[in-house]
Amino acid sequence: MDMTRRYFFHRAGLGIGSAALGSLLKSDLQGSESRNPQGGLHGLPHFTPKAKRVIYLFQSGAPSQLDLFDPKPGLDKLFDQDLPESVRQGQRLTTMTSGQDRFPLAPSKYAFKRHGDSGAWISELMPHLPQVADDLCFIKSMHTEQINHDPAITFFQTGFQLAGRPSMGSWVSYGLGSANKDLPGFVVMVSRGTGRPSCQPLYDRLWGAGMLPSRYQGVKFLSVGDPVLYLSNPNGIDRKTRRRQLDDLAVLNQHRHEQIGDPEISTRIAQYELAYRMQMSVPDLTDTSDEPKSVLDMYGPDVHTRGTYANNCLLARRLAERDVRFIQLYHMGWDQHFTLPKQISGQCRDTDQPTTALLRDLKQRGMLDDTLVIWAGEFGRTVYCQGTLTRENYGRDHHPRCFTLWLAGGGIKPGISYGKTDEFSYNIVENPVHVNDLNATILTTLGINHKALSVPFQGLDLRLTGVEGHDTVRDILL
Repeated sequence: MDMTRRYFFHRAGLGIGSAALGSLLKSDLQGSESRNPQGGLHGLPHFTPKAKRVIYLFQSGAPSQLDLFDPKPGLDKLFDQDLPESVRQGQRLTTMTSGQDRFPLAPSKYAFKRHGDSGAWISELMPHLPQVADDLCFIKSMHTEQINHDPAITFFQTGFQLAGRPSMGSWVSYGLGSANKDLPGFVVMVSRGTGRPSCQPLYDRLWGAGMLPSRYQGVKFLSVGDPVLYLSNPNGIDRKTRRRQLDDLAVLNQHRHEQIGDPEISTRIAQYELAYRMQMSVPDLTDTSDEPKSVLDMYGPDVHTRGTYANNCLLARRLAERDVRFIQLYHMGWDQHFTLPKQISGQCRDTDQPTTALLRDLKQRGMLDDTLVIWAGEFGRTVYCQGTLTRENYGRDHHPRCFTLWLAGGGIKPGISYGKTDEFSYNIVENPVHVNDLNATILTTLGINHKALSVPFQGLDLRLTGVEGHDTVRDILL
């Protein structure tokens, strides 16, 4: 047989290339015996976890902290005055507002009240959330390095602004494995908001596995057709025939794996088997007819419509019940540059009741204590107006310097607010929290030492939280 160039490099890869690969990758990346029975790394968790699972409610587009959780009543008397340069301090602007002649202050038109024993400040835009105010831990001093949506969301989800790194859910699945052999360890659902339906797009790489084996990437549940792509058998193929096909395919794949040692072949075998089991588990999961009317009513009228935020919140609880490790919901539509009052009211109508219902539902079932729930966007919004300013209408640009998110359950102190911003919600004046500090804290609740969960990549021990010295926010942990 002629030695073609492709064949030569293929065979060479089995020798020198395989040896080099083995020296660069940890044994678990090659699918060896270093995984525990749940598919996680031996030795993990590093310590006793407070959270067994995560439900991450990501509000894509950046909710305005000024209109939801960070009231600044002193701004009322400064309406339409210019943002003082002493506050801005020459900080960067987006290209959308850098050309404005002035930066007029836009007080929120919404009323705020304190709620619960904790006295949490919550806007009238969210009338349901006060029911669970004492379960929430607000971080009002978040900050990020990114000022535009795509790199900011990528940074939040992967700890790095450029695409191609593993998402948080992938890191957690890689480290801890899956507690349910019939469902993925990492599930993703996306809903489109009514506030701004044509908002910033989301890309599948946000829940990708990067250089980790692809078995750890998120599995996206769809709002139309089969909940998961390619889950149904081909036409004319029954389940028994499908089983025989997969058995024969597994033999061929295993033979190929023994020849070349590609870890993605092991992933392929495992994913075929998971898909076969999901043919039974997913229909049971998504059939909500067994839910009591009282529970469905709690989530609101949209709960009956597939693909809505409400329906996804209910599915998140059902996934959590089945011990899915990481459940990521994205809700699009929070990018409100010009008609914020009109758009944010729609977003809050979408999310307020279902979010509150999810927390109540988890708590009633005794699951909130070991389920970490996170509500966050990629950055905040500016105190100054973008576009035309009136008392009834205003817009807000991107603001990475300070913003608010909240966490609940899973070992987080309930009923507290951490961090503080200045009177313009423009700069942090107390307890700043970087995105990678937050990610380290999330891993800590799961029993993971964020500095010890890493993989060798391009000469670095790569990890979710980077190498810049960020660490767990201990003050918010129980």
